[in-house]
Amino acid sequence: MTGKMNSIAWALGLWAAMQLPAFGQEDVSAIGGAVDSEGYEETGAGLIVDEEASDIWTAADSAFHIPAYATYGDWNTDQIFERRPAVTDTIDLHLAWEDCDHYMPICGRITSPFGIRHGRHHYGTDLKLQTGDPVMSAFAGKVRISRYHREFGNVVVVRHPNGLETLYGHMSKRLVDVGDEVEAGDVLGLGGSTGRSTGSHLHFETRYLGHPIDPEKLFDMEEGVLRANRYSINPRTFHSPTSGSTSSYRVRKGDTLYAISRRTGVPVASICKINKISSRSTLRVGQHLRIR
Repeated sequence: MTGKMNSIAWALGLWAAMQLPAFGQEDVSAIGGAVDSEGYEETGAGLIVDEEASDIWTAADSAFHIPAYATYGDWNTDQIFERRPAVTDTIDLHLAWEDCDHYMPICGRITSPFGIRHGRHHYGTDLKLQTGDPVMSAFAGKVRISRYHREFGNVVVVRHPNGLETLYGHMSKRLVDVGDEVEAGDVLGLGGSTGRSTGSHLHFETRYLGHPIDPEKLFDMEEGVLRANRYSINPRTFHSPTSGSTSSYRVRKGDTLYAISRRTGVPVASICKINKISSRSTLRVGQHLRIR
């Protein structure tokens, strides 16, 4: 009887072993094991069914991955700035929520302000630096341009979620590529004097839809901070005097005739002559001086 029971047990064990997968083979019947992808297609379990359809870039993808895509409608990585139609409404730009939301690209004195220079438009603010100094992104955003340009030298343009774009020119080296996402204060490159430049400095521009905004309207360059967390854009924001036109300058706190001369590109002697004042005259905050 015992021998018969042993024979039965041996036979059952052999039968069970035959049901197990051979060593090294996949157990396709196990939970969590390899499965046929058709099962997901039939049950709609969330896998992509049409692989070709997954390669199609949609407008929703653009809106999610490209900052301010609804404002620009494109992502041009070749043209540094394309002037768009004139702004006709008032647009409220939120620049920062916290102190860490913004950063001065470089802490240096202004060597050439925004405005008319030698009879031509100068669309940025030049800040003194030493070759090799790190240049930081003013706000968080995505790199749209990173290349060499005959005028700007090594130049980087960053588009920010609020639609503002910032440009950093004349760098000795670029440390970011097109499509890189950056935070405020991230290093974009190293300062230098490449392109059309005389001496090491950073050419810093702020633009909206390709239209230039005086960076000093956004930043207090001497203190290295934003003037306000919000900035309103209107049609007059982009007005800049043309050479030979009549214009005026409103004196700010701390202004001197020399500082006004640097900002406007008009010699101190000319400002004094036009306004019938001397170089030693006391300026009043809010005072309007003719500069043309």
